[in-house]
Amino acid sequence: MRVAFAGTPAFAATALEALYAAGFALPLVLTQPDRPGGRGMKLQPSPVKQFALAHGLSVAQPRSLRLDGRYPEDAAAARDALQSARPDVMVVAAYGLILPNWVLEMPRLGCLNIHASLLPRWRGAAPIHRAIEAGDAETGITIMQMDAGLDTGPMLLRAAEPIRPDDTTASLHDRLAALGARLAVQALHDAEAGRLRPQPQPAEGVTYAHKIDKAEAPLDWRQPAAALARRVRAFDPFPGASFTLGEQAVKVWRATPCAGQGAPGEVLDAAAGRLVVACGEGALDLQELQRPGGRRQPASAFLQAHPIATGTRLGGAPATA
Repeated sequence: MRVAFAGTPAFAATALEALYAAGFALPLVLTQPDRPGGRGMKLQPSPVKQFALAHGLSVAQPRSLRLDGRYPEDAAAARDALQSARPDVMVVAAYGLILPNWVLEMPRLGCLNIHASLLPRWRGAAPIHRAIEAGDAETGITIMQMDAGLDTGPMLLRAAEPIRPDDTTASLHDRLAALGARLAVQALHDAEAGRLRPQPQPAEGVTYAHKIDKAEAPLDWRQPAAALARRVRAFDPFPGASFTLGEQAVKVWRATPCAGQGAPGEVLDAAAGRLVVACGEGALDLQELQRPGGRRQPASAFLQAHPIATGTRLGGAPATA
């Protein structure tokens, strides 16, 4: 079976590695163009591109796949590359570009997407973040036959993964990436054997995982402490939950709800290495912090360098300071 692959970040690279290890022919890999990154903001290849080049796989990096869009020359070159690759199927994982109909219809078996949720819950761009933020007990992977909608296609395989009480997006991402890679390999073997049985997604239970915006980072102290603790975990590693101390934005990387009462954003306890802040319901014990330009550090070390008096009001989302 000839498998074209489309993906960009580490989540996708895990799947590509599994397909390569399983021995599938990979005539073409699509990934997004190199982006500036690192201290020098030099152009950096995506994790998918890095794996592909290291293993001698052909790579294309179109800026768009729309023949009538802003970069028609990129789309035309990608179409020619796909036609030359003659894929039986395309596997897609966190690619980041919309696939127009000409891509969806080109492979004999269509395009299979590795989606990091149990569809139809959390369709969209940020299913891992939103599942943690919402307090879901589990999530998982759905292998889906792609259509023109937003994660609306028939389901081919599904597997659940529990969300642990201390999971961050980073830790859950790694488990789901491994699960998605295993299911993708299974889906291709099942496709070869004619065992795949598409199932329509239920009409009930549809939710959308909207893209994470940096503007969501400031904590709204009026919310319950339990909700804020989930947001801290959901926004690790990006964009990081935060509050303001004077003019400085401070990142919060670890926090747990605790007992306490006061005005939202009020520091209730800043002694003995603790930083406890009142919320709309209960209080939040901030345990790992990071100031701009600094490293993540325990609250005790942060308070030694940046003492905060009990009764101080911490800023956060608008209208909470």
